[in-house]
Amino acid sequence: MPPVRTLVVWCPDWPLVAAGLADRPAAILAVNRVIASSASARVEGVRLGQRRREAQAYCPELVVVGEEPARDARSFEPVVVAVAGFTPRVELTRPGVCALPVRAPARYFGGEVSLAEQVCNAAAAAVVAVARAAGTTAPEPSCQVGIADGPFAARLAAREGLIVPRGATPEWLGHFAVEVLGLPMLADVLRRLGIRTLGEFAELDEGAVLARFGVEGGFAHRLARGLDERPLVLGDPPADLTVYRALDPPADRADALAFVAVGLADELVGRLAPHGLAATQLLVEAETEHGESLQRWWRGDRPFSARSMVDRVRWQLDGWLQGPVVNAPTAGVTMLRLTVTGAVADDGRQMDFEGGVAGASRQVERGLARIQGLLGHEAVLTPVRTGGRGPDEQIRLVPWGEESEENRDVRATSTKAARLGGGAKRASGSVRPGRRPSGVTVGAQVVPPWPGRLPAPSPALVHPVPVPVELLGSDGAPVVVTGRGRCTSAPSSLVLQIAGSSPVGVMGWSGPWPADERWWDPAVARRRARLQVLLDDGTAHLLVLEQGQWRLEATYD
Repeated sequence: MPPVRTLVVWCPDWPLVAAGLADRPAAILAVNRVIASSASARVEGVRLGQRRREAQAYCPELVVVGEEPARDARSFEPVVVAVAGFTPRVELTRPGVCALPVRAPARYFGGEVSLAEQVCNAAAAAVVAVARAAGTTAPEPSCQVGIADGPFAARLAAREGLIVPRGATPEWLGHFAVEVLGLPMLADVLRRLGIRTLGEFAELDEGAVLARFGVEGGFAHRLARGLDERPLVLGDPPADLTVYRALDPPADRADALAFVAVGLADELVGRLAPHGLAATQLLVEAETEHGESLQRWWRGDRPFSARSMVDRVRWQLDGWLQGPVVNAPTAGVTMLRLTVTGAVADDGRQMDFEGGVAGASRQVERGLARIQGLLGHEAVLTPVRTGGRGPDEQIRLVPWGEESEENRDVRATSTKAARLGGGAKRASGSVRPGRRPSGVTVGAQVVPPWPGRLPAPSPALVHPVPVPVELLGSDGAPVVVTGRGRCTSAPSSLVLQIAGSSPVGVMGWSGPWPADERWWDPAVARRRARLQVLLDDGTAHLLVLEQGQWRLEATYD
């Protein structure tokens, strides 16, 4: 089956437009990392993935605000309404991006070129109106439109404002870097194998790719060849994947309707589970007391959990009931309907004897889902273990319910190491001869260690900003670590580089643990060494040496 010809509307810097900050140096943060930045901030050096302090170091006047998906979705509704004027079959990927099938609208509006121009003009006018209402000016360009074979290629085409000729999508995709697949671990392995573009990846034998990288690699390989396995699915769904609730009296508040959506989402997940499926596309519909009918499609890059379904419903209801929409409902909602319009195989979750998720009771799940529904998706965070050497690299916070298994990242690291075979250790870093770090046990599985990783126990306190210090030997000379992983002299005293600080004697020390990271790429290569010290005042600390400077990274309890 050939990919569906698809048009994608992309609004650059949409979170900044929704927040009213598009016309000044500003950034949106999630878990202390930059996830969106304005054009003026990028000029100053602010980039995606930077920590807050790093971004503010590049741009001292940077305005920083937290992520608010509900605000972004609510503000994006007028743009979707403008696009829906060309076809009711509009699908949302996320706030700022929506898509529609091209075939029927192109015939009515004079061809693909004419359709793209008219959709772009209508969406741009809506973006300008939203930006003006938010007290800012829309970026230039305010929106871009792309057309290609399949949603994946169309999203890339929208970022370049292109219409890819029918049948030319595989060749056009060839120049893109493998990172556009959205699979960082796969892209990292491909880079190390010398495969840098989608064209080079597409030339590989499909069977060999599937044997080495599994189902995920096979899916990415098909995308690289222009064969999108998840086209827009906007037809009438099967009846058994539709759930609804009639509301009496009618509800006119998004939080009340979101509470109803919790039960509907749980019911949908329950219907999919016996078939081993998980939803990737969701249709949200509402009917009002005055007979008005509202509907919107949502697509997820990953399968929806019940909580992520509720989030989408709440965001959409905010857009309908509170957003600046011209055709907003004029009465309360009397019926809420959710429908799964697309599903994929579910990886599954470990269940307990009562049928709930292991480690969390049903009451806890309901309570946390309710908190997320009231306070936002980022209000409840859970730590997830990841691979890394330093204490600040081994844990990250993610919204509760997003990870199906707590240690997915650790297991993924183990899988990658197994695929790479003996070369994995050298790719990860170098380790001092004779010193063998212990692995990490997850259930009954022992995950291969990261060379240069610190042994247990972990520090009790990780400093957000490492404190510069001086580590001196008995002769008063600075202590450094040689290329062979040895200290030049035994540490004798530690001095904080703060005015008025006095030297503190070192009673004992352990290490160093050197790590030569990403040595194969000079642009990101990093050499560090860590050292544990016990001071005369009874405190124990973890020090890290990088570029000739010691810093106090963490403190032990």
